[in-house]
Amino acid sequence: MYKTRIKISLFLNYFVFAILLNSVGTVILQVQNNFDISKGSASTLEAFKDLSIAITSFLIASQVAKIGYKRTMLIALGLVSVVCLALPELRNFTGTKLLFASAGIGFALVKVTVYSTITLVTNDKKEHLSLMNFLESFFMVGILCGYFLFGYFVDDSHPRYTGWFNVYYILGGLALLAFLLLLSTRIDESSIQNAEKGKSSTEDFANMLRLILTPLVLVFIFSAFFYVLIEQSIMSWLPTFNKDVLKLSTSLSIQMASILSVSIALGRFLAGMVLKKIDWLYVLLFCLAAAAAVVLITVPLTKNISGIPINSLADVPLVAFLFPLIGLFLAPIYPAINSVILSNLPAHKHPAMSGLIVVFSALGGTTGSIITGHIFGAYGGQTAFYLSLVPISVMVVLLLLFKKLQSVKKTISDQSTLT
Repeated sequence: MYKTRIKISLFLNYFVFAILLNSVGTVILQVQNNFDISKGSASTLEAFKDLSIAITSFLIASQVAKIGYKRTMLIALGLVSVVCLALPELRNFTGTKLLFASAGIGFALVKVTVYSTITLVTNDKKEHLSLMNFLESFFMVGILCGYFLFGYFVDDSHPRYTGWFNVYYILGGLALLAFLLLLSTRIDESSIQNAEKGKSSTEDFANMLRLILTPLVLVFIFSAFFYVLIEQSIMSWLPTFNKDVLKLSTSLSIQMASILSVSIALGRFLAGMVLKKIDWLYVLLFCLAAAAAVVLITVPLTKNISGIPINSLADVPLVAFLFPLIGLFLAPIYPAINSVILSNLPAHKHPAMSGLIVVFSALGGTTGSIITGHIFGAYGGQTAFYLSLVPISVMVVLLLLFKKLQSVKKTISDQSTLT
């Protein structure tokens, strides 16, 4: 029961930030409508989100064990509760920047602590890998709910209608609920606190930086960067792609983008079972090949779309349903590589490693979104999404190298144990 309550709290925390962070694609679309913002300018919202994640993780991750996992998560949930409840009163582009900056700070704190807390409630590497996938799949459930929640508040007949900001009253209340649940949940952090005794903050920060110099960690960092670059560039711009390329109405564009979240959630749920039986490398290489096939098959179908606006689900073209299925194949990659790297490190190094995961994931996300936004604006949505094939190819090479270095590390560890 003790571990179950902690897991429920972790899932709810992730759910809250899933909606907040991944509303960026919807908000990018809405600020273009409401405030006459260009695609390039709107893409900066991704930077406010991801750079705040990266900076916070870089500066705070090594200190999380000292601050305490529970206290860190409470700070994050308290911050976003306040900002969400204040945003409907601001209703401007500056307010959305403030929201994503605070959500980024909060998520950085939550993700580092959630990843670190998983070790406290699992017994072995397989359980760790499975819970990581289920947790990340629930994150996608949050994103899915967010699409429908925002879609409900959008008014297609009035593009400049700002009533959709009221959705943040609901999100603020949800964050407050997560805060109260966590506040009433006991988390035993004594083993981590004991490992940190006698270490200075400077030493902790230096140890985190030294992790980057480890070949296995370095290759992992690039893998995480390129994966999130792929995922976020598609996720953030899919609502705009649906509207500008497929000619769907604003509410339909947002709601149809939810298929991507469903695909990722389902993919991670299934991966939680498959990865217990099949080596992670074979699963992930198959997934990358399948993702590339989805791009090559579906994007050409968007060239035959008529210019007639679509307001009914019955008139939505088939490609709007097919392209988001790429998420089914991208889904297992991120939680799998995160679990592999964390499982190869001692528990007291998990906060620092989690911090590096969050930093480079955030940098990958903002890089992908900004590049996609500018290519989208200059050359169109088809070209922007075709270019996802480049980082997909890079990922194949990185995963092969990652597996090789993991095997080398295991061999060295086994030899050390024997001697």
